[in-house]
Amino acid sequence: MPIITLTSDWGLKDHYLASVKGAFLRSIPGATLVDISHQLPPFDLNQASFVLKSAYKNFPEGSIHIVGINTEASIDMPHVLIKYKEHYFIGADNGIFALMFDDTPELIIELDIIQTSNRFSFSTKDVFVQAAMHVAEGNDLSLLGDKREALTNKMSFKPVIEENLIKGKIIYIDEYQNIITNITERLFNEVVKGKKFKILLRAGNYQINTISKSYGDVSEGELLALFDSEDHLEIAINKGKTSGLLGLGIDDVIRIEVLT
Repeated sequence: MPIITLTSDWGLKDHYLASVKGAFLRSIPGATLVDISHQLPPFDLNQASFVLKSAYKNFPEGSIHIVGINTEASIDMPHVLIKYKEHYFIGADNGIFALMFDDTPELIIELDIIQTSNRFSFSTKDVFVQAAMHVAEGNDLSLLGDKREALTNKMSFKPVIEENLIKGKIIYIDEYQNIITNITERLFNEVVKGKKFKILLRAGNYQINTISKSYGDVSEGELLALFDSEDHLEIAINKGKTSGLLGLGIDDVIRIEVLT
């Protein structure tokens, strides 16, 4: 039976998540439902795309990923089924998939599914369930609608590279208040090239001069930088709440200066 993941901004307080899970289990008995996250900031496509991109690749090929972020459809941003690297994604083409994928998906289908309910505010519980059931049963995907040649474009902020300088920004803050940046290990190595450097936070009020391998490389309460499991530069305090203590938030700038 299929693995179906759920990513949304519904939170855990209300009935929305349980209602969707019930609809899936009623339509696809025996399906394995996996929660990726339901506590994302409402309508925040950037943070949602980061979380889902980091998580989906760890699931088996053939998994179906339901994206319940800003799901209201329009002519320009329809509901879609996407096949990308042998995974299936169902959601609204509102820019989240363009943020997630590094290249063009193998297949994009604009869903043409008649809703069984007259309530159009909760597409995940109706249209997305029908589409997932179609995929799970191994039916011809072309029956779901017409092919779409491209995704709705939404550009993420890329690090700015200047001579001996990288200017990136904070793209995510995890439950421990560790700071994740959009600077990858590959980019860091390409610019720094083994030279000495300094990572500057809060306009230089905080500074890091080395890359650690683990949190335990520094004493408890000390600031450190490392590359996380997704190869992003992470700023943390060993057993401390980094973003709160340093007063840093989403979109704040991180500078790396290469010393010559």
